[in-house]
Amino acid sequence: MVIRYSKASLTAAIALFASLVAFGNITDYGSNFAFVQHVLLMDTIFPTATIQYRAIESVVAHHAAYLFIIAFETATAILCWVGAWQMFKNRHAPADEFNRRKRFAIAGLTLGFLVWQVGFMSIGGEWFGMWMSEQWNGVPSAFRFFITIGVVLVYVAQRDVDID
Repeated sequence: MVIRYSKASLTAAIALFASLVAFGNITDYGSNFAFVQHVLLMDTIFPTATIQYRAIESVVAHHAAYLFIIAFETATAILCWVGAWQMFKNRHAPADEFNRRKRFAIAGLTLGFLVWQVGFMSIGGEWFGMWMSEQWNGVPSAFRFFITIGVVLVYVAQRDVDID
């Protein structure tokens, strides 16, 4: 039984994290928008970098990208909250039922992994050269986030067996 509580709790912890990130991005839109804008403008990467042609200068595109990020962070939070609740609610259910009830958690954890790994590490970090910026480098934080989410995803996705 402790494993089922553990899986529900760890999923809820990721849901809380994603909720706080989304809340912060919504309530402090301007500060966090500046991060996205500078990454997309590529205005703080190495001046000799030859990838600066990738920069996006459209303010509309900056807002669209930021709203896209917020939407996916919010979806991650919602899916993880629902998944945590479904697992907790079905903690006494037979293993097959409990395993079926993980689908929202697995979807939310997968989405969260993709937000921080694909969105921030791959697109922000590599395509837009975010790693070159001393001020606007979110790569180390994104790495911590997606590794944590990935570990929880692997754990939650492991099939549970019937409780004795």
